[in-house]
Amino acid sequence: MMCKILNKALSEYDTREIVGKQDNPEVLKYFEILGFDGQKLKDETSWCAAFVNWVLASLELPNTGKLNARSFLELGQSVKDCPEPGDIVVLWRESLDSWKGHVGFYVRETDDKIYLLGGNQGNRVSIQPYNKSRLLDIKRVK
Repeated sequence: MMCKILNKALSEYDTREIVGKQDNPEVLKYFEILGFDGQKLKDETSWCAAFVNWVLASLELPNTGKLNARSFLELGQSVKDCPEPGDIVVLWRESLDSWKGHVGFYVRETDDKIYLLGGNQGNRVSIQPYNKSRLLDIKRVK
């Protein structure tokens, strides 16, 4: 299952926002599968959670249906000690106590970095390193 998740996410690699008034319909589809009106949202709207939900929904897997990254803390089983590529990584943003966060799919890690495949990373779908100190949890859906 984890390979299917990564393959689906990788199929969108380098999908990016369009600067200015135009919006990339490829980004807007991440919102629309969740029932949000893509015509009212812009591709500059934070879309990391929409992307993860789109990947999961496309594979008919459980998802949160929400646009906030920390909603994934309530999904699946915690596998923080034994993550596999394709697991869902939830990070805090701004502060540990903030409601803000970031979410993406686990790719690999080093001593101090965790690499995520996710949306809205540099305004595109990409693989980026994040400090492990920002890690809230790693979840696995079945």
